[in-house]
Amino acid sequence: MKISIELSLYPLAEEQYKTEIWAFIKRLRGVDGLQVVTNGMSTQVFGDYDLAVSHVMAEMKQVHQATDAAIFVCKFINGDRSQVEAES
Repeated sequence: MKISIELSLYPLAEEQYKTEIWAFIKRLRGVDGLQVVTNGMSTQVFGDYDLAVSHVMAEMKQVHQATDAAIFVCKFINGDRSQVEAES
């Protein structure tokens, strides 16, 4: 089963918040089997359900452990919506 996940990360840090966002994205891009697409508003992750969810959750946990506070806004959509996104 495939899944599409849309994420927005908002570290509540005074400085270097962009560094934490890009590190999060880079770690997800390093996972074989995931397609990670970014834009100015969010990051989309496409792939196998179990693979995508487990890695996204692990990376969210890492951000929460590394920062004083961070907000994630997430949408989980069953199916691979990457082609739909590309056609828009």
